[in-house]
Amino acid sequence: MEALRLWRRAVQPRLVGVNHLPSGPAVFVGNHTIYGFLDAAVLLEWMFHEQGVLLRSMGDHVHFQIPVWRELFVAAGVVDGNRDAADQLLAEGHSLLIFPGGAREVARRKGERYPLHWKQRTGFVRVAVKHGVPVVPVAMVGVDDAFDVAVDANDVTGSPLWPALQSLGFREEALMPIPGGLPRPERIYLRFMKPVRTARWRGQQDDDAPVMALREEVRESVRRGIDELRVMQARDPDRNSVVAGGKKVLVRWLAQALAGSTPPAR
Repeated sequence: MEALRLWRRAVQPRLVGVNHLPSGPAVFVGNHTIYGFLDAAVLLEWMFHEQGVLLRSMGDHVHFQIPVWRELFVAAGVVDGNRDAADQLLAEGHSLLIFPGGAREVARRKGERYPLHWKQRTGFVRVAVKHGVPVVPVAMVGVDDAFDVAVDANDVTGSPLWPALQSLGFREEALMPIPGGLPRPERIYLRFMKPVRTARWRGQQDDDAPVMALREEVRESVRRGIDELRVMQARDPDRNSVVAGGKKVLVRWLAQALAGSTPPAR
């Protein structure tokens, strides 16, 4: 977690809506940004060190098929995402972090900024309803503005290489974009929205009507949070100056490491 703490201090995130955090287990549901982990890492680290909560993130199956990478995910508390695992973790009193947009939301196409590609996924609602725990919508902004996409999945699937890649098991929705140029420095913004209560529907996880209504309520809350953060971002005079703070943190950490000490917790 120390590396994640250094990353948070470097990007100097702004978190809003902390007063909305519930006590006890909950299902946190957010939007994925390009590449998926840059702002999710900030959220996971902040929740652990500032709230004492280790969010168990539900990861795409593909992550657990890659040697070394899967070990890093497991070390960060990420679990191969499936309904049984989510059900067991909630039963044990853990809180979950779920991104319904999955790989497609991470694999940006050219010109996309903060889309919600949730398809008709309802698993996160069904597991929350089953256990009667609240769903906390989480909006994240900043990372999409740091990258311009030079090559996306549409370019790959339209190329002669695509049949060969398919034969190797590559999925169109999980084809990561290739950026054009270096990323721009951008502050990361996170907003916790008001929890969506599910206790009144407990036991009705197989009833499509309340499940779909709750799903749309969560989705619209995340969308609203994104819009609010983009307004905050546009008004922030320091949104692009985070790299300077990051350099100061890195220099200080290196100096302490060379001196044989460890960086302070805060």
